[in-house]
Amino acid sequence: MKVWPGFPYPLGATYDGAGTNFSLFSEIAERVELCLFDDGGQEERVALPEVTGYCWHGYFPGIEPGQRYGFRVHGPWRPEHGHRCNPAKLLLDPYAKAIEGQIEWHEAVFPYQFDDGPAVASAEDSAPYIPRCIVHQPHFDWNGDRRLHLPWHETVIYETHVKGFSAMHPDIPEAIRGTYAGLAHPVAVQHLKELGVTAVELMPIHQFVHDKHLVDKGLRNYWGYNSIGYFAPHNEYAADPRPGAVVAEFKQMVKALHQAGIEVLLDVVYNHTGEGNQYGPMLCFKGIDNAYYYRTSFEDPFYYMDYTGTGNSLNMRHPHVLQLLMDSLRYWVQEMHVDGFRFDLAATLARELHDVDKLSAFFDIIQQDPVLSQVKLIAEPWDVGEGGYQVGNFPPVWSEWNGKYRDCVRDFWPGRDEMLGEFAARFTGSSDLYENTSRLPFASINFVTAHDGFTLRDLVSYDRKHNEANGENNRDGADDNASWNCGVEGETEDPEIVKLRARQQRNFLTTLFLSQGVPMLLGGDEMGRTQEGNNNAYCQDTPLSWYDWEGADSALLDFCRRLIDFRHRHPVFRRRRWFQGRAIHGPEVTDIAWFTHEGTQMEEEHWDEGFAKSLGVYLNGEAIPNPYPKGDPITDASFYVIFNAHYEALTFTLPAPEWGQAWLFELDTDTGWAEEATRYQAGAALEVTARSLVVLRQDEDQDEMDAAATASGVKASGSAS
Repeated sequence: MKVWPGFPYPLGATYDGAGTNFSLFSEIAERVELCLFDDGGQEERVALPEVTGYCWHGYFPGIEPGQRYGFRVHGPWRPEHGHRCNPAKLLLDPYAKAIEGQIEWHEAVFPYQFDDGPAVASAEDSAPYIPRCIVHQPHFDWNGDRRLHLPWHETVIYETHVKGFSAMHPDIPEAIRGTYAGLAHPVAVQHLKELGVTAVELMPIHQFVHDKHLVDKGLRNYWGYNSIGYFAPHNEYAADPRPGAVVAEFKQMVKALHQAGIEVLLDVVYNHTGEGNQYGPMLCFKGIDNAYYYRTSFEDPFYYMDYTGTGNSLNMRHPHVLQLLMDSLRYWVQEMHVDGFRFDLAATLARELHDVDKLSAFFDIIQQDPVLSQVKLIAEPWDVGEGGYQVGNFPPVWSEWNGKYRDCVRDFWPGRDEMLGEFAARFTGSSDLYENTSRLPFASINFVTAHDGFTLRDLVSYDRKHNEANGENNRDGADDNASWNCGVEGETEDPEIVKLRARQQRNFLTTLFLSQGVPMLLGGDEMGRTQEGNNNAYCQDTPLSWYDWEGADSALLDFCRRLIDFRHRHPVFRRRRWFQGRAIHGPEVTDIAWFTHEGTQMEEEHWDEGFAKSLGVYLNGEAIPNPYPKGDPITDASFYVIFNAHYEALTFTLPAPEWGQAWLFELDTDTGWAEEATRYQAGAALEVTARSLVVLRQDEDQDEMDAAATASGVKASGSAS
């Protein structure tokens, strides 16, 4: 076969219309073979003729898109020093844009000899059991599509799973359910559009591995946090499995969502790979240059440093690993048109020697990159290593999953003690976490539930996890969920408990969408999705995890749609800047104020009352800082929001007239949305149901208020609805 010297960059397989250049980085390699496969699976091996800066490369005239390939790397086998080269193992290209097939679990995919132990190399060929990389043709007609650049403060995120979303949707053609095409189907897009979300955050879609221990039990890695190809869309999510078609189908999904005004964010897993620990398979990085790509133990390089709980951690201290990450991110932005990323266990990426370092090279290169610094960047700000919990400590261009928001709100609504002060901080954007680092409220990605843990319906239905289906005797998954079953574990027909659970779901959702910061809704929570108490459904590629469209809670869905629309219509709930507590229209009325249920402003001793579980907050719509982009001032109505997390109904007195002469009822999580105008005068008494939330809007029509003053005064003595 004719082969020319070619070029070291770009890495991977690059087709130029006449042939394909191949390049693979390995500092430890002594020889690298390109392995080409025909349609019948026959392999032809060709040594790459050149090495430049540890990049092994060659150009092959006539090799076109669709060609299947892999690599074999010859080099030292010294596991005790962290080197595990084994040319008997076919290796995936770290830069492959498309991958065909799945791993078939066989002893041959492991680098060592099972009978003789992990120090002895295996000579059995792994090629029959390893997926194939595919030379990819990048052409696609985007028809003018580009990233949407929606402002952070207008963003509503919907975390979802590509397969689970449409796998059981009765109005989506069966042939495309559970695929990129299914998520792009008009029915799917219509649901997202009507719901009001502005971005979908897709759980991992990089090519990933189904763990052997799961496959052996008849399970699968449903969540996908086990990446092995950082450039290739996972092929099982494509309706058309042909490699070129997989990439095009993903792009078509992005295009369809963009046309609906919905951004696409990817949950990316750069902290570890699917090759596991020192006893795991050899699929890619482990055989290319193990000690370069992975963090090996300081004391014994045979073992890995495991900050992720998955067996390995990628080595962000080395420039080619950082380059791989950056090249992958830019590829997804520039070639695949995605709008941003959520970084799984992002604290691991920031570990230099051992400690998490916000001045690490990872943050530096993101900050200075002209492409990536301009997209949405979200950190999961923790890992499982020492000092890994880093909520509030990421640099200014980053937003974070606010785990403290989740924990606080979960604790508040069941009525746990000593929550008022922290709840107020979380409701107003968590300035205690972000303001001192020059970040704004949108640094806080607020959420109550996420893929990891209970769904919203299960959060109010179960006190304990029920993970028996995972095959680990219910040992997996978190034991502390800050959940409350409202009196009965699991499903019940008790009407009072059913009613309370429905109200608690509305309480959580209303708190989420009225809080400052960026709300993230777990997909399916808008319609009461349950996993039957399973809080770790990572291996449940079954109806347990898929969305039950036919069993959807239509009342909850309607409530959620109206709630998100309410947020979009009222900028006072999505401010770009922090509340300052500064005076507006005189010395007494400020941009925000907190009140007791008796209608008096909160004093220091009120915040310290551990048993207190209720408060009211005044949000001044005339005090929104920062204008619209063209300089017009942002104004809104003012609102009074009442929170009663007490187990009994409470009577709330509205504040004195200087805070508002009259108030109009908008929402009660007990009775629902206002269907007719109901007005309350300043100082009126409202009875607020146990564990419920009430939203009132200031009535600015003085003439109408005066004309109806008498009737309003009578009404004000009644309930809040």
